[in-house]
Amino acid sequence: EKAVELWQKAALQGVAPAQYNLGLMYANGDGGLKANKEKAVELWQKAALQGVAPAQSYLGFMYANGDGGLKENKEKAREWWQQAASQGHAKAQFNLGVMYYKGEGGLKKSKKKAKEWLQKAADQGLAEAQDALKELTQNK
Repeated sequence: EKAVELWQKAALQGVAPAQYNLGLMYANGDGGLKANKEKAVELWQKAALQGVAPAQSYLGFMYANGDGGLKENKEKAREWWQQAASQGHAKAQFNLGVMYYKGEGGLKKSKKKAKEWLQKAADQGLAEAQDALKELTQNK
């Protein structure tokens, strides 16, 4: 609860990591806060615009699933995941790889690009990327 109090003060001053962390607290209903995905999205948008890769990745997830008051929009999901992935965010790299594999979000289907992004995530130890990569190479 003390963390929430401090993050709220910092978030109001535009401190991006505080906005991101406070967003997590709202998303999960932690720190004495009632779960509020819309408020989480609002905070993550502020942090994402300041270049916070985990916030960008969460926004991608929310757009991909039409959650937190956002309409499902695979193109916007891809845009946020691309920004986070380019900063080395493993989960965003994984999600981008899956989008290339499926040809979603305005991307042309590409096993080659899917493998490239999945490999980047797998190299960081992301188990689901390692599994997907293994499956992709076995099913040539």
